[in-house]
Amino acid sequence: MKTAGLAIVIASALVANAAVAKVSAEEASKLGVTGTPLTPMGAERAGNADGTIPAWTGGITEPPAGYKVGMHHLDPFAADKPLFTITAQNYKEYGDKLSVGQQAMFAKYPDWRMIVYPTRRSASNPQRTYEMTIKNATTGELVGGEKGDGVTNVAEGIPFPILSSDPMIAGPQAIWNHKLKYKGVSARRWSTQAPVTASGKYVLVKIKEELLGLYYRQGATLEEINNILIYFFQEVISPPRLAGQILLVHETLNSEIGPRQAWVYNPGQRRVRRAPNIAYDNPGTAADNLRTTDMTDMFNGSLDRFSYKLIGKREMYVPYNSYKAHSSDTKVEDLLQPGYIDPDYLRYELHRVYIVEATLRPGMRHINPKRTFYLDEDSWQILTVDHYDAQLELWRYAEAPSINYYDVPVFWSTLEDAHDLKSGRYISVGLDNLDEMYDFSFQTTQAMFSPQSLRQRGKQ
Repeated sequence: MKTAGLAIVIASALVANAAVAKVSAEEASKLGVTGTPLTPMGAERAGNADGTIPAWTGGITEPPAGYKVGMHHLDPFAADKPLFTITAQNYKEYGDKLSVGQQAMFAKYPDWRMIVYPTRRSASNPQRTYEMTIKNATTGELVGGEKGDGVTNVAEGIPFPILSSDPMIAGPQAIWNHKLKYKGVSARRWSTQAPVTASGKYVLVKIKEELLGLYYRQGATLEEINNILIYFFQEVISPPRLAGQILLVHETLNSEIGPRQAWVYNPGQRRVRRAPNIAYDNPGTAADNLRTTDMTDMFNGSLDRFSYKLIGKREMYVPYNSYKAHSSDTKVEDLLQPGYIDPDYLRYELHRVYIVEATLRPGMRHINPKRTFYLDEDSWQILTVDHYDAQLELWRYAEAPSINYYDVPVFWSTLEDAHDLKSGRYISVGLDNLDEMYDFSFQTTQAMFSPQSLRQRGKQ
């Protein structure tokens, strides 16, 4: 089928399956950069009643003095002093502001702690993202209703800055907001990870990743990008026994008419093959079974196996502005301790978060039949996740220490840590402290993400 024909089919299918979810112009008028009740991303602009959460005033709009593009990002809040520390001895006093997973960490690890700092609402985005997000509010629709198969009539920005009043529609809307949050049009990064044993032993796995998100390209339409949200390339560089493995993913905007496509290249066989199982609860790349494929970026892929319900919004202590863990002055061996990342390198703040509960649909399967997601109101970044096992007992706690990459700007994770609360093992992803920094100026083309390119790239 020719590209133009495919675009027509996609457009027709999107309209046919759409569930009305757009808001009125009056509702959308509440969104704005200044002077409105809601920020452009749909967060409450005002602080909380007791002043522990300040008003949003635009986030970080300029890099701190001394920063140059290419450096690991300097900490704009290095002078902040801790307010207090939550420990295994006092965590129940803060229970209304902790997730189930965080409380389980305190119960399992007597020395784990959360050092709480003043709240800094640092999240920001390019002006174009704000403009397109406000526009999307009056046009964006959720495909497939509660199934959340995809989105339509949106471009470049967040699709649903104002969530539906129906919690079964608002749930998948919130997850799509996370999936479509701005990440730059293209980027190259190192994503070194460490599967850590209960005794603290690990072997670093160095991974190179490249991203191309045509959805974020100025002027792009869903028809023009042919249902592709992101092209994703991943190559294992070391250790030698894993080196040369390559993964290619085409992530789609509507799984009903065009599900995710994936291919792998095996250096031993020098063969490219389709990999339809690179999704859902298939084990993540070189992760020693400590994370699933759909735990990458805290959640990715199709929503079709779960029902997503918005439980509400509340104030919680979450990882935020984690510049110390991100710093090039920090050594990986100092970060990685038995059981968890050294708490002295992490920072927690009080923020308002959306809570979305995902439960497995009848007839579907997944090793985690229930999950609870906690999404930052200012950025839609998923900051923590509670993962449950088949007996609906808590199994894994995951968190995403995040920063504002203010050279873009974009608020995104610098680490992704998943803790197996049964075995005492964990995996930390994004340990790039001694590697080159994310390159958001990276230039690439769609041709570099074709299956035909994999064999040639694997020989380089």
